[in-house]
Amino acid sequence: MHGEMHRSERTSWLRAAVLGANDGLISTSSLVVGVASAEPSRAAVLLAAVAGLVAGALSMAAGEYVSVSSQADTERADLARERDELATAPEAERAELAEIYMTRGLSRDLAIQVADQLMAHDALGSHGRDELGIHEMARARPIQAAVTSAASFAVGAAPPALLAALLPSGVLTLGVVGVTLGLLLVLGSTAARLGGASPTRGALRVAFWGAVAMGCTAAVGRLFGAVV
Repeated sequence: MHGEMHRSERTSWLRAAVLGANDGLISTSSLVVGVASAEPSRAAVLLAAVAGLVAGALSMAAGEYVSVSSQADTERADLARERDELATAPEAERAELAEIYMTRGLSRDLAIQVADQLMAHDALGSHGRDELGIHEMARARPIQAAVTSAASFAVGAAPPALLAALLPSGVLTLGVVGVTLGLLLVLGSTAARLGGASPTRGALRVAFWGAVAMGCTAAVGRLFGAVV
């Protein structure tokens, strides 16, 4: 056991958390801005914000659960097939594992020794890791992904929903856009830093697409409101 922490260990929850928070903040803010452009009454805007928060959180949870469950099913099927092959043709599997290590730079004799020792310790785990690329830290976890996505979506959607309830109609659009862009800069920077990427690039990338989304929905809302 070692005490080092690697960024790849965060992959299972970081992706779902960042996606959920970004989606919640951008989609709910865009919804508020779009509805406010078409129908500036507080009741209509607040109803749209709350409905977007609830529906979006549940949709994210369902989508992540189904998607990650499919990945988990594939992993289990591959491991089950590998288990059968280990039971029926262990020598062929040992040779296959040694061949993998040889392609990574080990001599034939050393590759065979490594394959023998690893298979004696954990044959299925060795083949799952080195042949199939299934690592424990990156295994599919449907429930974790669903809960993380729903919770992060709700957290991201909360600020525009609160602003819809508190801000006067005259400054609602500007307030939501300003707060959303500020939060997107912070969120993008934090996510990039956690993943080891450039905080500035991550922040600007998220804020840009958030601005595009809010601008498009505001245009649609204004056009729809004018037509109606």
